[in-house]
Amino acid sequence: MEKSAFVLKKTEFKKLMSLRIQEIMLVCSPYDKFMLDEDGRIDEQLFQEYMALSLHYPPRFTQVSTAEEATTTLAGKYFDLIILMLSVGEDMLVNLAETFKRKYPMKPVIILTPLSTRETMNRLKMKDFDSIDYIFSWQGNTSIMLAMVKLLEDRMNVDPDINNVGVQCIILVEDSVRYYSSYLPVIYETLFKQARSLMKEGLNEWEQTVRMRGRPKILLARSFEEAISLYEKYKKNVLGVISDIAYLKNGKIDDKAGLYLCEHIRKENLDLPVLLQSSQLEHKNDAEKCGASFIYKHTKTLLKELGNYIRANYGFGDFVFRNPETLEAVGHAKDLRDLQHQLLKLDDNIFSY
Repeated sequence: MEKSAFVLKKTEFKKLMSLRIQEIMLVCSPYDKFMLDEDGRIDEQLFQEYMALSLHYPPRFTQVSTAEEATTTLAGKYFDLIILMLSVGEDMLVNLAETFKRKYPMKPVIILTPLSTRETMNRLKMKDFDSIDYIFSWQGNTSIMLAMVKLLEDRMNVDPDINNVGVQCIILVEDSVRYYSSYLPVIYETLFKQARSLMKEGLNEWEQTVRMRGRPKILLARSFEEAISLYEKYKKNVLGVISDIAYLKNGKIDDKAGLYLCEHIRKENLDLPVLLQSSQLEHKNDAEKCGASFIYKHTKTLLKELGNYIRANYGFGDFVFRNPETLEAVGHAKDLRDLQHQLLKLDDNIFSY
């Protein structure tokens, strides 16, 4: 066999995430703009979010208040994303989205609503939103803006980055606007912080920034069919699946859709981390039978538990050596130097396990 067969190919991190959201048009009432800017200008807040997570090049916002102003502004300047606030009026919102999509079919359009009541969400779902890519709930902080941008960038870059470099992905299956609007900021923050902490010492700022592009991508599915499609397409690169249990399957709410998804995965992959979450505690036993972890949606520590699960199950943090009989942690290694020390200290049976 030729020597070249054993040569590892260097990962071209700078080729990752080539498509980015840089210019955003925000269509909202003056009151909504005031609400968004309550703790400071929205673009300044987002800049602080980016800097806190060691991210660069935050997007720029252009705010307009009327349909006419939006149409004129869009005709004179290129935008990567259009965000529509619900308060501009539902009928006007739908008409605007349809107009934009008809003229710019590849441009993503998002609805951002400060109203996350059950009545509002049900009313939104009854409307024809083929022109809307996502609906998000504003919950008082700019982390949702960062999550919205990164979710779209992940969707835009997932195929080239997985096919060319082998980047991994996490599939989130959730149809509740309120819940996925809460989950996504936590997942992204956890990924960015862990990616930063795992970087090799000695990298300069540019190298660290470029390598951040290799972190796992988040793919959002809102139905059983969409989840199956994403899993089948990317299953060789799926790092984990986080799924609700009750959501659309065959066009109707199925109380066991998440369990069926887990069963589908387990037929060919017994080791993939699967987290099921539900507002019904009785599903905990069903999740365990399927070989999945479980989180109760109504617990007060929901988001904290989600972050802890990601850190514990997706290969983040220290490498933990465990006693094969008690599963008690007997050693930790945070880097290769620690690993060398542990190899000399631990019993052989630990490594056999």
